[in-house]
Amino acid sequence: MRILHTMIRVTDLERSLAFYVDVMGMHLQRQMDFEAGRFTLAFLGYGEDEREATLELTHNWDVGHYDLGNGYGHLAIEVDNVAEAVEGIRKRGGTIAREPAMMGRTTLAFVADPDGYQIELIGRRA
Repeated sequence: MRILHTMIRVTDLERSLAFYVDVMGMHLQRQMDFEAGRFTLAFLGYGEDEREATLELTHNWDVGHYDLGNGYGHLAIEVDNVAEAVEGIRKRGGTIAREPAMMGRTTLAFVADPDGYQIELIGRRA
């Protein structure tokens, strides 16, 4: 067994794609429109879809707002250097929700996507 993907709903697909591709450095792997259901799915990731978990963005065409709720936590992405990743994300227009800090034996930070979803950046362990 393996984790295939995590799905989040987004209000503006183009804005979210720009964030995850241009700011977070993911690659758009595939995008599909479902006219009858009035929604679009976009799958993104850092590697090959068949080998690594992906992020699924679901855009329901007729929905302009979602409540994030209190059950959702965050996505977690491992990076080589948290401080460098934060500075790159900041330079590309991303919102830093929590600056880099040591937690136990690793450094972490949080970024917010355009819909307010939290993304944890975790430093790679040696």
